Amino acid sequence: MLDGVTIPMKTRLLTLALSAAVLLAAGCQTVDSRIKEKPDVFAHLDPETQAKIKQGIIDIGFTEDMVYIALGAPDRKRETVTAKGHTTTWIYNSYYETYEDAGYVGYYRSVYFDPYLHSYRLYYHHAFPGTVVVEQKDERIRIVFKDGKASVIEQAKE
Repeated sequence: MLDGVTIPMKTRLLTLALSAAVLLAAGCQTVDSRIKEKPDVFAHLDPETQAKIKQGIIDIGFTEDMVYIALGAPDRKRETVTAKGHTTTWIYNSYYETYEDAGYVGYYRSVYFDPYLHSYRLYYHHAFPGTVVVEQKDERIRIVFKDGKASVIEQAKE
């Protein structure tokens, strides 16, 4: 109810669904959306480099902006300072789940009287068979920037 006006349940559900869709769409980035985000950077590139970036391909010498357009924001950034200078490392991860048979998950206990010891004892039983979902994270690509340009690209071999 809003100032004496009742909003029908269908309208509330529709509004909620539309809001969720807008938030979901806003969170999903694509190469095209990142090109629109940095149009000047993309416009000043030669057609061959633009084609690589549109395919999500990066190369030695690419700037941070070019890598961002091609791959998006990294999962982690690391800064390294040595006597030879300063580098920035971008790390991209892959996330997935595995399902493992856990045998029996959980326990329950029962109390019984042990006539030999003349005392009560606890006995633990497996509760139920189950599967455990394990979240996994693998480093997919690591890019080292020196003087603002990609100088090292490490990729996991499958």
